[in-house]
Amino acid sequence: MPSYKHYLLRGLNIGLASLLPSSCPLCGTSGNELLCRDCRHQFFKQNQSRCRQCAIPLLAHDAQHICGECLSLTPAYDSTLVAGDYAAPIDQMVLALKFGQKLALATLFADLLRDALLQDPKLPLAELLCPVPLGRRRLQERGYNQSLEIAKPLSAHLGISLAPLMLIRSRETVQQSSLHPDARQKNVHKAFALNADFIDKVKGKHIGVIDDVMTTGTTLNEIAQLLKRFGAAQVSNYVFARTPRH
Repeated sequence: MPSYKHYLLRGLNIGLASLLPSSCPLCGTSGNELLCRDCRHQFFKQNQSRCRQCAIPLLAHDAQHICGECLSLTPAYDSTLVAGDYAAPIDQMVLALKFGQKLALATLFADLLRDALLQDPKLPLAELLCPVPLGRRRLQERGYNQSLEIAKPLSAHLGISLAPLMLIRSRETVQQSSLHPDARQKNVHKAFALNADFIDKVKGKHIGVIDDVMTTGTTLNEIAQLLKRFGAAQVSNYVFARTPRH
């Protein structure tokens, strides 16, 4: 497991990043904000019509606000909100957080998710938040769970309680991004469990599940099925970036 020194240095790095001027991760412009206003407006403006359920971009004239795939194969989750698309240059920010130890970006991702939520007044807020958990092996390798790092400031921004231990990886899985879409369902099937301490806390509640990227939605659907089996009334995904369908 990561040492105390590892966590101390990580905390110092985050603290220094919040005190010193920074460069925009997308264009390199120096300033006091983690993301410059021009890039925020260009890449994260919430004027794109998206599927209410899976957040895939829709045609402007689609009045149903639900994509054809969600209409034909209704997922277990009820809604998905994203800050932007997992495409250049946003994808590089995600990779920097996920694999490059750029933990200050987690606060930025939470800020952008909060802004997206506030711009969508029709979307009801969850009552309890939980991050998608990492397996023990991957957590040891990386030293942190990027979904949890996003969830902590988002919980504070929204005033919604965070339950970081609600979900457990019951078995190790292969990285979903390395698999063909047809193999992803088998990879995550029964890969998650609900912590016994939260069985009564989930029942009848609206749960918000936080992740960094949504590609096919297979992982989030598996989690939503689990939560609803234990009585969750509603499950919403709060995801930083959505991979567009090609």
